[in-house]
Amino acid sequence: MNNWIHPALFYLVGALFLPLFKGALKKVFILLIPVAGIVSVAISSYGNYGAYQFLGVEGLFGRVDKLSMVFAWVFVIMSFLGALYALHRKEDGHHIAGFYYVGGSLGAVFAGDYLTLFIFWEAMAFSSVFLIWYGKRPQSVNAGYRYLLFHVFGGLLLFAGMMFYYSKTGSFAFNAIPPGGASWPEYLILAGFALNAAVIPLHAWLPDAYPEASVEGAVFLCAFTTKTAVYVLARGFSGFEILAIMGTAMTVFGVIYAIIENDIRRVLAYHIISQVGYMVAGVGIGTMMAVNGAAAHAFAHILYKALLFMGAGAVLYMTGTSKMTQLGGIYKYMPLTMIFYVVGAISISGFPFFSGFVSKSMIVAAAHHEGRIWLMLLLNLAGIGTFLSVGLKVTYFTFFGKESGDHRNVHEPPANMLWAMGLTSLLCFLIGTFPSVFYKLMPFPVEFNPYSASHLSEMMQILSFTGLVFYLMVKKLAPDAKLNLDIDYFYRKGTVLFIKFDEKVIAPVDAFWGELYRTLGLKSLFGTATLSYIFDQKAIDGVVDGTAHSVMGIGSIVKKLQTGRVQTYIGLSLLLFFAILWAVL
Repeated sequence: MNNWIHPALFYLVGALFLPLFKGALKKVFILLIPVAGIVSVAISSYGNYGAYQFLGVEGLFGRVDKLSMVFAWVFVIMSFLGALYALHRKEDGHHIAGFYYVGGSLGAVFAGDYLTLFIFWEAMAFSSVFLIWYGKRPQSVNAGYRYLLFHVFGGLLLFAGMMFYYSKTGSFAFNAIPPGGASWPEYLILAGFALNAAVIPLHAWLPDAYPEASVEGAVFLCAFTTKTAVYVLARGFSGFEILAIMGTAMTVFGVIYAIIENDIRRVLAYHIISQVGYMVAGVGIGTMMAVNGAAAHAFAHILYKALLFMGAGAVLYMTGTSKMTQLGGIYKYMPLTMIFYVVGAISISGFPFFSGFVSKSMIVAAAHHEGRIWLMLLLNLAGIGTFLSVGLKVTYFTFFGKESGDHRNVHEPPANMLWAMGLTSLLCFLIGTFPSVFYKLMPFPVEFNPYSASHLSEMMQILSFTGLVFYLMVKKLAPDAKLNLDIDYFYRKGTVLFIKFDEKVIAPVDAFWGELYRTLGLKSLFGTATLSYIFDQKAIDGVVDGTAHSVMGIGSIVKKLQTGRVQTYIGLSLLLFFAILWAVL
């Protein structure tokens, strides 16, 4: 195949035509857009497409290879599931924002240069913020602005880094950077990527914003931003030791906060940080098995995390709350939602025959093969925390446990939401049951058997131990209706302090300086202007006007002497001659 159609075009262009459709036809069109994206990816062949030149700079819209195709496949699949889940939304703007978000992610995945990457990178940020604002609460508006500020800052880091990189190399080509050859331009780029990956301490935007998004928007948000960041890290910074360390720290940090959270969507948001930590650690380890594990886990995570957000969103949609202290016992009213959520929970926990079991373990095995024992132990510890919080705590206190409040009018969500959860659950099961087919998508040949006796034994021991801990400590793990402070506390408080500093110091100094300028500066300016006016009037205009009057007077005299008589002209000439002669002598 010589011609290649960029999958992002179907989302970016298709979204523009969405307002033209009404009723059932609109719903069909909403689903046709991601279907076209899936077909476009399916018929793609490896190669470089869409090369261009802009102001002497070479760019590439389409670099299609094994690594980009892994992420392209899961992005278009997730776009269909997300669109199906959101099919009941009436606002065209919500669907348009979602499709532009997907289009930006696909554009970034296929970008072959930093300039193209940056354009789609920013498109992701500015389209995704509307999914937060569609939460339509004051908290959503505020969280959206904070989210946007964070991502603008990350975009500036990326832009500065790529400009310095161009100054250094003379090229915007987006290729792998050897760890030993990186300098501060490359590390600026890395920082911009790390912010989107929610690498601590640049993570606080995620648990701040995602829980405030619309029910449907959160499903899109959990899938694209952080995983696009994982892709670019794998593409450009594989083998960087700092990523292995920070990624492992993310896995533990995320589960600690998830265990103590009360809001289901905040639990899941912190688990995005934890699960993306596995991927970042895999990229940092940098071996073929580790990078395969990062790509596989990104694929699996998008699906089971979306399923978890779908289940939590369905609970919020039907009950009006996602706080565990206000729920309990709703399995009686939403049994299908409970089943689908549990599928997502056991998938993220790494149960055999489900997707997390065949992806996460590859990263842990890669750490073990490289002798990174501490990394391996911490990654397993994070796995325990994952099952404890998402698999057991949320499931028990949301769907079982003591019922809080009157939920007699609660029932299953709309059919499109159930279908989306059902299809996603099926994919989680198929990936875990047939890993050999799944592994064929990976960027490198896979030589890993997740269903070895040792791995099965290890996982069953971890899961059984975690279940026992939960049983013994269930009362201690009961959620509390409290606010947990994260690192965003410091920049929020810092902003408040800066505003007070501005009111008490900067504003008065500015007012004083303005008054000083008005008192001295303007008076001096007007005084100088008055002197200039007088000088212009008396000196310049006087000389010019006087000269003009003299010339006019001489002209009048000469005019009178012009009689037209030759004798007069001869007499005047003789008179002038004798006058000059007298003056000389």
